[in-house]
Order: sequence, then structure tokens, then C-alpha cells
Amino acid sequence: MHNQKVVDLSGSLPDVWRLLSAKEREILRKHASVQHFRKNQIIYSEGDEPKDMMCLLKGKVKIFKDGIGGRCQIIRMIRPIQYFAYRAFFAQENYLTSASAFESSTVCLVPMNVVVELLQYNTKLTMFFIKQLSVDLGIADERTVNLTQKHLRGRLAESLVFLIDSYGLEDDDTINIYLAREDLASLSNMTTSNAIRTLGNFVTEKVITLDGRKVKVIDEERLRKISKLG
Repeated sequence: MHNQKVVDLSGSLPDVWRLLSAKEREILRKHASVQHFRKNQIIYSEGDEPKDMMCLLKGKVKIFKDGIGGRCQIIRMIRPIQYFAYRAFFAQENYLTSASAFESSTVCLVPMNVVVELLQYNTKLTMFFIKQLSVDLGIADERTVNLTQKHLRGRLAESLVFLIDSYGLEDDDTINIYLAREDLASLSNMTTSNAIRTLGNFVTEKVITLDGRKVKVIDEERLRKISKLG
């Protein structure tokens, strides 16, 4: 199903690697595996039992949940060297969301029993993941308020700013991720038709230009202002 190969963990997981002793590094090297996922391939599904902590090494991953009537809500997007899929294990529950590769992606998996073993004896590593969970919770809290209280313009602008901050801009100021209108709508908690209409307004206002799935940012300062004001 997936291709697997040995990887240099010191370069792939730098934040964690520098916190480990030589013995702990050997444990991680022995048990970690690397898997490759095709575009749109499911990495884990809602209801699955969490068994691995994951770190995205290359590509882009979306965390999503199917809501009422089958409507998909993108919860967040994962960028390279970002850890995910471990919260449910610590909460002693199955996954509440699903994850899929937004594009061809490479993921490092570490069995949760190994993670727990490392955390029990390494307080610096424990604090690292407490911080990661805390940051993620803060982002989730802020996003919940923004997606329910901001107007459509503010929501869509915030999603575009989020994508800029997560994946950056190409040399020509195109956002370095190409989302279908449906995905952008799901990320912004709006219908596809509203997303298309709002994007059109941003084009008219010379905030962005569109070329298929490519979004080129013309006035980033104004885009951020729209996002902030909601």
C-alpha cells in the first residue's frame, strides 16, 4: 500500500532529535517508519484507533471532518515538519477527524507506545509536545470564533492569509498551494458558491488574481486587513 524506506531522522525531525539522548535516538531510529501517500489518499479515518504519532516530512496534508449531509469541513492544513495524529491517543479516544494527502506526501510514523516510553523519561520532550498541543488548541479556539462570527469576506481572507503563512508565496506572489474552490470553501466554512462569489469580489477589488486553482496575491496588506476586521 505504501512505500517504506530508511530516512535520516536527524534531518527530518530536527526539533525532536535535538532533545533526545544517544540511546533515545537509537530507539526512535529503530521503530520509526516512513510512508508515502498519493494525492487524495487517506492517511487515517474518523473512528480509527490512533496507533502512531505522525510528522509530515514532505507535501501537504489536510485534516477534515464530514459534517451533516456529507458536507466536508477542513479543520486545518499540515505543513512539513509538523506533528499530527497523536492528540486522540492521549485523550484515550478514536480519531474524531480524518486526514488525507492534499498532494503527494511523505510521512514519518512513530508508534505511540514508543512515544510514551520516550516521554516518560525525557521531560524536555514532554514539554515540547505539551507546547505543541497548547499551540494547536489556541489556534483551534481562535479559528472556531472566527469561522462563526466573521462575515464571509473575513472568513475567506483569513483562510488565504492562513495559507500564505503556512506555505508561503512563490516568486510571482502566487500562494504555494493550489486549492479547488470546494476545498477553499470547506476551509472557510462557507458554501462553494459563496466562496466563488467572494473570490470574484477580491479580484474586482484588485486584492488577488485567479488562474485556475492558483491565487496570486496583489495586495497582501489589504487582504490581512480584511481578515482582521472580519
